[in-house]
Amino acid sequence: MIKKLSKYLHGLGRLCFASAAGMVIEAICELAMPSIANSVYEMVKNANGETDELKMKIAKIGLLMFIMAIIGLCGGLMTMKTSSVVSQKFGYRLRKAMYEKISSFSFKNIDTFSTSSLTTRLTNDVTMLQNTVMMGLRILVRAPALLVVSAFFAFSINAKLSLILLILLPIMLIIIAVFLKFGFPMFQKMQKKIDNVNRVVQENLIGMRVVKAFVREDREREKFNKSSDELAKQGSKAAGLIVTIMPIMMLMMNAVIVYIYYKGSLDASNGLMAVGQISVLAGYIMQVLMNIMMVSMMFLQLTRAKACGDRVVEVLDTEVDIVNPEKPFIPENPKGDVEFKNVTFGYNDGIDILSDINFEAKPGSIVGIIGSTGCGKSSLVNLIPRLYDVTGGEIDIDGVDVRKYDLEALRDMIGVVLQKNLLFTGSIKENIRWGNENATDEEVIAACKAAQAHDFIMSQPDGYDTVLAQGGLNLSGGQKQRLCIARAILKSPKVLILDDSTSAVDTATEAKIRECFYNELKDTTVILIAQRISSVKDADKIIVLDDGKIDSIGTHDELMESSEIYREINKTQQKGVME
Repeated sequence: MIKKLSKYLHGLGRLCFASAAGMVIEAICELAMPSIANSVYEMVKNANGETDELKMKIAKIGLLMFIMAIIGLCGGLMTMKTSSVVSQKFGYRLRKAMYEKISSFSFKNIDTFSTSSLTTRLTNDVTMLQNTVMMGLRILVRAPALLVVSAFFAFSINAKLSLILLILLPIMLIIIAVFLKFGFPMFQKMQKKIDNVNRVVQENLIGMRVVKAFVREDREREKFNKSSDELAKQGSKAAGLIVTIMPIMMLMMNAVIVYIYYKGSLDASNGLMAVGQISVLAGYIMQVLMNIMMVSMMFLQLTRAKACGDRVVEVLDTEVDIVNPEKPFIPENPKGDVEFKNVTFGYNDGIDILSDINFEAKPGSIVGIIGSTGCGKSSLVNLIPRLYDVTGGEIDIDGVDVRKYDLEALRDMIGVVLQKNLLFTGSIKENIRWGNENATDEEVIAACKAAQAHDFIMSQPDGYDTVLAQGGLNLSGGQKQRLCIARAILKSPKVLILDDSTSAVDTATEAKIRECFYNELKDTTVILIAQRISSVKDADKIIVLDDGKIDSIGTHDELMESSEIYREINKTQQKGVME
């Protein structure tokens, strides 16, 4: 995991070195102060009254201490600056790499991760790793530097007393190792609890209208409180681990300091060391122990960072199952002839959703697909632009298997209006131009007129420049559907897939949109999924799906004679109209 993440620090070695050098400089300047101050004490103690020479020496030492303080400050500032720059660049690179990888995911890859989990990994987990890099450059350099320098000064004062460090260090390392062993699973669970909180919040915000319509605010609050409480409990367990280690470390530190003062007093009484050196030695020993504790706390931070890093690497290592072939085919003059040949498809559970699908949609024809809910209509059309890949058989466009196409070229010649109408924050014109970013205003207006969207757009406060709320929440379902159809028409695709995209539109408007398909899209192959027979009645070919298989194919009149399922659907819908 560290090896995979370290590549995002490539080119930042000089800044990392500068950060480490700044910490070492600060450590040396900081730890030299007690020894210099003790030399002043010894100088004054051994002096025979005040003399100008003594004052001059003390002034020079004071100036030296001031200069060292300034140098130490500069070293610290250099570390703060460089570590911040390194961590920010690391976070930017990692977040960018994750976003690009997620953008390349197929629908199958996205199904593997929940949206809330991907959001947490892209934000919370990356931020944790970013902060760890910054803290690591500061603490993991500063603490060992202070530890080594402090130990050096301590052994130079009294090597025998300083040997206590060699006894204490293994004990502290064992304690830290035990805490790390139990800490990692806790932090893994904690990140999953954050995923759950994000999921609940996301669902609640997206479905706010439904929540209020069904007066379910109390239930949603309970769901949020439950997930939030679970996160708090798991966080408390992890925090409890940190809280537990602190008193143990402090107890050991205080015991060592008491021992140093006791043994130091005995050595001073025997003339083995000066009295002033006892406090200086205790200070250096304290620095060693404090920095061991800082390193241990940093290791706990690294434990949580490892949990986050594993989740980030899991995304980066995910194998994208739909990629360009080695020698992708790019059509020069696509026509839009779509043919299914013995197609079988199933999701991750191994159960086939579609089986033995065979039909052809000729260029410029309109093919309707109808069937009961859950029979596989949406799954079928998702296979054409390779949102999913077939598990058996093949789908050809103009005689070439879609798996041999360049992905961008394939999807560029296919327009899709999915079941769920998605609009983005921005103006209506910007949303329509998703179909063709270089389209003129006249082309945008023509596409909207074809989709029967022009009139309601002009009734908006700013017309085509009206800004849409996130997801187009300030529009009705039918208005959003017409904008999505206009967006697809503007693309001038060779194949246009409409997945029940007029379900929220009244029958009169739907009839006008269908008329547009016949008059304005004569060279476009239109595959139309619908629930209403009236939506596909005039199609050149109608496919009746039943439980993932084709029951029958034909025109409306042919199916009324040959398909029992089609007649039953028609009868039910006609009965509904009569009533």
